[in-house]
Amino acid sequence: MKKLQPRFTVIRPHSASTRLRVGPRHITGMRSRNFALPVIFLVQLALCSSLPTGHAASNYPTKPIRFIMPFPGGATDFLGRTVGQKLAESLGQSVIVDNRPGAGGNLGIELAAKSPPDGYTLVLVAPSIAISPSLYRNLGYDANRDFVAIAPVAKVTMIIVARPDFPALTLKEFISFAKLKPGQLNYGSGGTGTSLHLAGELFKLRSSIDITHVPYKGASVAMNDVIGGRLDTLFIGIPAPAPHIKTGRLKGLAVLSTQRSAVLPDVPTALESGISGVDVATWYGILGPAGIPKPIVWRLNQELTRIMSSPFIQEQFNLVAAETMRGTSHEFSQFIREETRRWSDVISSAGLAVK
Repeated sequence: MKKLQPRFTVIRPHSASTRLRVGPRHITGMRSRNFALPVIFLVQLALCSSLPTGHAASNYPTKPIRFIMPFPGGATDFLGRTVGQKLAESLGQSVIVDNRPGAGGNLGIELAAKSPPDGYTLVLVAPSIAISPSLYRNLGYDANRDFVAIAPVAKVTMIIVARPDFPALTLKEFISFAKLKPGQLNYGSGGTGTSLHLAGELFKLRSSIDITHVPYKGASVAMNDVIGGRLDTLFIGIPAPAPHIKTGRLKGLAVLSTQRSAVLPDVPTALESGISGVDVATWYGILGPAGIPKPIVWRLNQELTRIMSSPFIQEQFNLVAAETMRGTSHEFSQFIREETRRWSDVISSAGLAVK
């Protein structure tokens, strides 16, 4: 390995114009005490260059943290604010929620991607971070390159609901009914390209049925139309329809999970009804701009993992039928990559238009 030769300029304190140039041809015959000066300086320079990152990480945080929320409102807002509050208590520093809705969450996510990678800007993400790369040609960020995964925090299992007067009582009956009338039944979602929409497309692929997608501006609007009998079915997270299923205003056909929900224990899973590969949930996690020092990423992950394990958080999440998630930064990064591949395949198979 070729040795690095010291070649820099040292200015003596007593004279701004006096310079000692040190290079290979100047070393011969130089006294050891003169040679020691540049060597010591070089060592000090190397040590100093490593101080900012290490120092910042050991003292982190020293100022308020901005927590971008691209999806304000509803259960998402509740989950994000609850996590932000507990993180502030854990770190001993303010966590300021910054609501940045728009473009299916992409505006807030892009803002986070372009923020300084110092650990003082975090963003709450959902499945859109894994869906958007396959739906949009010109995103203002690269989901893989521009972010570092901090930690997963929660997931909300999805459910298929039907209007109260729908002829089918079970998922098997619904599938049989749909096969008798291809293209005549419909399902709603919170909008084209949302995780609710793609859950419906995935279900269509796995069950080999043809039902028509009807996009709405929000899942709550779609749910009201199912209750009113104007829409046949809907793919939605469990919290919103649960009370209506219990009162009979909606039919719960199947939970899109490998296990029944504790909130709706009488509703079977899709797997119980013979449909596999449709384990779908709306998940949430925290990312930061790529380049955040590893010690800060590790610290945040440890704090969030501890928070997600607390009885208080689990009780709070149960209020909105959410389950806590835990994992390392690497595990969460791998999870997002797997989700990206899965939804890319669904988007391609369903022939969805790329914008």
